[in-house]
Amino acid sequence: MALFPSFASVQYYTVFVTVLLLWFGTGRQPLGAAYGFVRSLVISRKSLMFFAALIAILQVNKNELWFESKYGVQYDLTSVLTGWEGNWHAQLQRLFHSGFVTDITAFFYIVVFQSVMIASIGIYTYRKDMKLFYAFCVALLVNYIVAVPMYWFVPVNEAWYANPHIHFLMLEAFPTFETNYRGLSGLNNCFPSLHTSISVTMALIAARSGIRRWAVFAWVNAVVIIFSIFYLGIHWFTDMAAGLVLAWGSAAVGFKVGAWAERHRDASPAKSDNEIADVRI
Repeated sequence: MALFPSFASVQYYTVFVTVLLLWFGTGRQPLGAAYGFVRSLVISRKSLMFFAALIAILQVNKNELWFESKYGVQYDLTSVLTGWEGNWHAQLQRLFHSGFVTDITAFFYIVVFQSVMIASIGIYTYRKDMKLFYAFCVALLVNYIVAVPMYWFVPVNEAWYANPHIHFLMLEAFPTFETNYRGLSGLNNCFPSLHTSISVTMALIAARSGIRRWAVFAWVNAVVIIFSIFYLGIHWFTDMAAGLVLAWGSAAVGFKVGAWAERHRDASPAKSDNEIADVRI
C-alpha cells in the first residue's frame, strides 16, 4: 500500500507530525504552544503584522501557477542551466532505491517540511523569543519574494521530466501526486529549490534558538530534504546551489529585521511581551 493513498492522508500526517514537533521543541503539551501563538497575535499588533505578511506571500505562492498561466514566459532554460549535469541522478537512484528510502524521503519532502514550518512558529512564540519569530517570518517572506518571480522568468523543468533516465520516484509513495499535489508546484518551478532554501533557512534560525535538540533536528531535516530532492528525481544540483545561496541571504535579512523589530517593541504597555502569560498546560 502506498504511503499517501490520498491527499487527506498528507493532511492527517501533517497534523500528527506538527503536534509531535511542538511537543519536541517546547517540552510541553502542544496546546500550550498553540495558545501562546494565538495570544501573541492578539496582544501584539507587530506579531500579527509579521504573520499576516507571511500568510499573504504563501497565498501568492499558492496561486503562482495561475499567474504563470496568464503572464508566464514561453522559453525553457532547463538545458541552459542544467545541461552540464548529465545522468548522475539516475546513478543515485539505482544506488539507493528501495521502498523504505522512497517512503522516508517522500515523507520528509511533503509532510515533515511543512510541519517544521508550522511548529517553528509555535515554538518561538511559546518561548517568547519574538526576535526569532520575526526573523522566521521575514526569512520565509524573502524566500518566496525571490523565488516566485524566478519561477515565472527562469523556467527550469524537473529532472525526471527533462531526462528520461531519471525516474519520478515520488509516485511510488504518492501515486496521485500529479492530480492531488501538482497544483501547488509546477513542473518548471525548479530554480531555485525552495525545499532546499526554506529547510536550510529554518535550520539556520533553529541554530539560534538555544534549543539544541530542535536545532539538531532542523539540520537533519534539511539534509534529508536535500537528499530527497535528488533521490526522488525532482531537482537539479543547480537548483540546490541556488537554494543554499537564497537560504543564507534570507536568514541574514531575517536576523537583521528580527533584531530591529525586537528593539522597537509595541509602544502600548498593554501589548508588552512581559504581559504574555507563561503557559504551562
